[in-house]
Amino acid sequence: MSAMRAVTDRPITSSRSSPLSPQRRIELKVASDPANLAGVRKAIEEFAAGMGFDEKAVAEIGLCVNEAMANVIRHAYQGRTDRPVHVTAAAEKADGGKEQITITLRDWGNGVDPSTLPQRPHDPHTPGGVGLICLRQWMDQVLYTRQPDGMLTTLIRRKR
Repeated sequence: MSAMRAVTDRPITSSRSSPLSPQRRIELKVASDPANLAGVRKAIEEFAAGMGFDEKAVAEIGLCVNEAMANVIRHAYQGRTDRPVHVTAAAEKADGGKEQITITLRDWGNGVDPSTLPQRPHDPHTPGGVGLICLRQWMDQVLYTRQPDGMLTTLIRRKR
């Protein structure tokens, strides 16, 4: 299961001149192997670029997805590389008519909601600890929805 599988309703495009329809969506089913981080990040970045997000926003969205998935691997699965992670991205209309990207990461891990944990002070000399900071700073909404057998993380970024 270490290979990444993508299920799309249309080919991914990075054309910035033709925004995607509000029903546009991709689905990625991957194993919790860190080797899959780059492929997932690239697929989400291409999707966001195809929606017309600018380069800075695309990079921020990609980094947030990378960090969220790394947290799933590290914390929900305690580093196991053979557990499933389902990632979806959808182009939607937000309130007010602006387009937004909604990204979900579904895991079957320990079900711990990271937003309920005490925030440790960031120490630039200690690895880790910046993922949640990036999510809070660059996404418009971050939601953690406990599932009976894991967690659903939802990341929302509106076009500015």
